Amino acid sequence: MSYSFRSFAPGRVNLIGEHTDYTGGLVFPMALDLGITITGRVIPGELRAKSNNQSEPVHLRLPVEDLATVSPSWGRFLAAVLNRVPDSTGLDVEISSSLPSGGTGLSTSTALSCAFVLPLATTPDRPDDIDRLQLAKLVKAAEQDATGVETGIMDQLASLFGVAGSALMIDCHDLAITPVVVPDELQILIVHSGQERELVGSEYSDRREACYAAQEQIGPLRLATLSDVATLKDPTVRRIATHVVGDNARVRLMAAAFEASDLDLAAQILTEGHRSYADNFGASTATVEAMVAHLIAQPGIRAARLTGGGFGGSIVAFAEPGAQPNVDTWWTAAAPSAGANISWISDA
Repeated sequence: MSYSFRSFAPGRVNLIGEHTDYTGGLVFPMALDLGITITGRVIPGELRAKSNNQSEPVHLRLPVEDLATVSPSWGRFLAAVLNRVPDSTGLDVEISSSLPSGGTGLSTSTALSCAFVLPLATTPDRPDDIDRLQLAKLVKAAEQDATGVETGIMDQLASLFGVAGSALMIDCHDLAITPVVVPDELQILIVHSGQERELVGSEYSDRREACYAAQEQIGPLRLATLSDVATLKDPTVRRIATHVVGDNARVRLMAAAFEASDLDLAAQILTEGHRSYADNFGASTATVEAMVAHLIAQPGIRAARLTGGGFGGSIVAFAEPGAQPNVDTWWTAAAPSAGANISWISDA
């Protein structure tokens, strides 16, 4: 008997806690109702893939020994996952995305990898037998293989462990995940800043190295205090560590504000998070700052900040129910989603 499958993995928006995951800190993302859907079937020895938002399909013989030779380049994410799954077979798939294209910072590539790994990690008779933590680690490693960029594990955990109606407080040291219900009175908006972001480059790696330099001097940033950070001699390292330590604290405060439905406090934390991300971490741009100022001047929008890896991409805003931003860029009212899933269908 032959089977086909349908898998889905959501994108994510991080509400607070930027560049804290790779130092074992706290993050507060939520899975979105937007993501990547893959339909297909198992085939031997080949990868065939086409996507609704990519002009070129992927056709590869397996195994792929050198990911750098894969063309088009988006196929490297798929090939990297196949290389990481032991004894993986081939797949013939069609991919559709409801996430906006163009450097949004909503983890489209992670959603793609998570949706793609599910048919390799499950069977038709045991579709729910998924070790999601191990898959998150596998996908993280595969994405690093595909891009050459070392990142944290937040995106993979958010996509695989999402809970409908909730954000996730994730401790990236012990990988403990605590769902926190999003208050009914809060509408979360995602607005594209108008500037695409690109993770590959010195901006990301330089700041990551500054975090590691700070840890060599004062110990793990997840345990550090602002008094510890004040002892750092290098002003750049000190500013970046100030942001990371501050955002770790802001994650706990945001979770508490959500639990208490204290929307004023939540808005204050979001605002403080943006100022730290822009002024201490240096992740903002003139285009982003203009959009944040434009948003918070509008009726019904309580606060806004740059979200994701920085240097462009998307802005997350806290708003009153029904508020609609007056912008010329893509935007959506985000709904917290359940995590990735797969269903197998008999072709008989």
